[in-house]
Amino acid sequence: QVQLVESGGGLVQAGGSLRLSCAVSGRTSSPHAMGWFRQAPGKEREFVSAIVGNAGMTYYDDSVKGRFTISRDNAKNTVYLQMNSLKPEDTAVYYCAGRYWYRSTYSRNEDYDYWGQGTQVTVSA
Repeated sequence: QVQLVESGGGLVQAGGSLRLSCAVSGRTSSPHAMGWFRQAPGKEREFVSAIVGNAGMTYYDDSVKGRFTISRDNAKNTVYLQMNSLKPEDTAVYYCAGRYWYRSTYSRNEDYDYWGQGTQVTVSA
């Protein structure tokens, strides 16, 4: 049974930084793709970032490009999201997601088979 567990959320002032972690367990192989999504109150869950394939290609939503960095440590089966220059509009529950099979897309909820429970990120003005 594959499990994804996020950590690292919290309360931070605007302009501050947080690093989210997502630990994957339950399979010996590394996921083909890992993504981060977020959901603010009253809004749909939206794509934030993804890291895909053996080469570790990275993708970002325009709203976080230049401020967030996704990375992974295959030895630890962990994916990270470094979030800098945080803004109040980044406030949301952040979810990590993973899949083990190739797909050509990476930014839709349906592109992933496994999801974590979410971690709250709150950015105060």
